[in-house]
Amino acid sequence: MFIRLSAAIAALSLLGSAALAQGAKPTDPQIAHIAYTAGVLDINAAKQAITKASNKDVKAFAQDMVRDHEAVNKQALDLVKKLKVTPEDNDTSKTLSKQAADKLAELNKLKGAEYDKAYVANEVAYHKAVNGALETQLIPSASNAELKSLLQTGLKIFQGHQQHAEQVAAKLK
Repeated sequence: MFIRLSAAIAALSLLGSAALAQGAKPTDPQIAHIAYTAGVLDINAAKQAITKASNKDVKAFAQDMVRDHEAVNKQALDLVKKLKVTPEDNDTSKTLSKQAADKLAELNKLKGAEYDKAYVANEVAYHKAVNGALETQLIPSASNAELKSLLQTGLKIFQGHQQHAEQVAAKLK
């Protein structure tokens, strides 16, 4: 019961915002903000896991998430500065932030193995949803070639994160 359908919720939030639901293609500034926000949210979850997790593999995974997402977000910030683009907050990034805050509060109530399993299960679901959104919405909608390339690179990294999270989850069962 605790581990809700996080993937479905995240996918709906990514793909179901008012602009996207109406068939409007997100703009590059909106895409940049969504992608950056998704990275920040995973960094925040990982930082919580570093302090709360009891399993060494879960802690190591969380440390990888902080390192990798901070590196990709730095590249994203460097790119938007270079292109003189201001990332644009939007319904999707706002929904992602709200849902992530709720999930962090939920996870914060857990301890030990229960926390470890819930965190890793959420990471699997979150990466599935973000990877799906990158593949089906964000990358195809990006107009700028450099932004599209950065998103494609991020997708490869995040697919690896999903596989890593699935491996850690399998060990926790």
